[in-house]
Amino acid sequence: MALQFTDATFDEVLNNNTVVVADFWAEWCGPCRMVGPSIEQLAEEYAGKAAIGKVDIEENDDLATQYAIRNIPTVLFFKNGQLVDKMVGAAPKSAYEEKLKALL
Repeated sequence: MALQFTDATFDEVLNNNTVVVADFWAEWCGPCRMVGPSIEQLAEEYAGKAAIGKVDIEENDDLATQYAIRNIPTVLFFKNGQLVDKMVGAAPKSAYEEKLKALL
């Protein structure tokens, strides 16, 4: 199951994991609901190798502002606490997995 990242916990997640994948989404966003199952599957498949989770922008606007999230879904990829890649808009699971594998 994908983790739930929040304004309060995200820095700790970045500091304690080599690779982090964060899906910025909102309940009312249709494309976000299409991406959600892919993120959930990746979280299960890569458990213990990467921290993969979701950031609800409605509840965590500080993170959305900090990372200049203007469109959702936006998936950010971090390595060693640094933002290294991002994908904006819905994409197939394989596209997210390809970027994830490159960071591992």
